[in-house]
Amino acid sequence: MAAYLSAALMLGLAVGGALVAHLVHRRTAVAPGAVPTLPFQSGWRPAEHALSRFEARYYPLTLLFLAFDVEMLFMYPWATVVATVGTSAIVEMFVLLGVLMAGVLWAWREGALRWT
Repeated sequence: MAAYLSAALMLGLAVGGALVAHLVHRRTAVAPGAVPTLPFQSGWRPAEHALSRFEARYYPLTLLFLAFDVEMLFMYPWATVVATVGTSAIVEMFVLLGVLMAGVLWAWREGALRWT
């Protein structure tokens, strides 16, 4: 029963915090129309819309960056426990690196690393 009580307390705190944040926002928000709707660009009118499309060639490069970013995400905890776990931790990290390298080789074959 204590586990349910603590979970209900945390849920109540989360909902209460969200309500307090919403009420603070409603009290301190600037009225609509009081602020100019154009983005600030040193006094110049923008040349294109702020939500204009990005070039499609950036998407594969972004996915490749995310693959390496996730690799670094897993390498930090691995580096902290590799001395205590031993050889199995090293083998598992090389398996992960192999999977990521297969992704890089696939991206290279598909031309994601070609810029023009």
